[in-house]
Amino acid sequence: MTNCSDLKDIDSPDPDVRHTLGQAVRDACINVGFFYVKNHGIAEDTVNQALSASKDFFSLPLEKKMELDIRKTSNFKGYNPVLSSNNDPLNRGDLHEGFEFGWEEMQAREHDEKRAHDGVMAGNNVWPSELPGFRESALSYYHAAVGLGRKLFPLFALALDLPENFFDDKTKNAAAIMRVLHYPPQNGPVDDRVIGIGAHTDLGDQFARWTNDVFKSTVHRAINRSGVRRYSIPLFFGTDYDVKLEPIPSCVSPERPPKYEVVTAGEYVKERLKATYGH
Repeated sequence: MTNCSDLKDIDSPDPDVRHTLGQAVRDACINVGFFYVKNHGIAEDTVNQALSASKDFFSLPLEKKMELDIRKTSNFKGYNPVLSSNNDPLNRGDLHEGFEFGWEEMQAREHDEKRAHDGVMAGNNVWPSELPGFRESALSYYHAAVGLGRKLFPLFALALDLPENFFDDKTKNAAAIMRVLHYPPQNGPVDDRVIGIGAHTDLGDQFARWTNDVFKSTVHRAINRSGVRRYSIPLFFGTDYDVKLEPIPSCVSPERPPKYEVVTAGEYVKERLKATYGH
């Protein structure tokens, strides 16, 4: 059963209150791998505008969307059409289309210091010229979700018996990817080798590596047999791309020796995306 964490007290000045919330997050991350949050602080209008802009984007003619083909970029930004990704190697493709982008200031700058350390993930976003409002709506939601992500990291630290500021110097540059997804209804005969997204784990794998598998990265999939179009806008918030994914000291012991080779977060993310999109 997926846990639900109430974030109304996330900014409480009482360390005991924050510690209790951290323990709830610990239970979810160790025993389930997913948890819902409520009282997250993201305005409903921000969510609704991003959803409306997503519908507008996916309603564009395919040839217009393909002008932003993700395969034209080296940093996996842009559009991927239906069946162009495959998260489960045993399947024949994912029955969704998506649009991917990363950090960008609302007021575009020639030089953005947060992007100076992206290494193998360096590169700009691409945006549809036909929908000037799409960028603003998508980035507004992106920045709100990044803000929420920043508030969660002190809870993850408490959940791992670490100082609350442990992740501060490792999450300075918002190495966060947002995906805008559209799942067309899956009608007709059931084909379990073509579903919305095949069984997979996400960038939660970063935390699994970082915590030496103390935190779970749970396998999940998406199937849309509702008869209507469905939309999803996940944010994958990980450590800065130049940070090494070394096992956290509190997650290593003689009984639990380090399990993974050490790589940078950027190298890890890029390899995962290459596998998904077939680059």
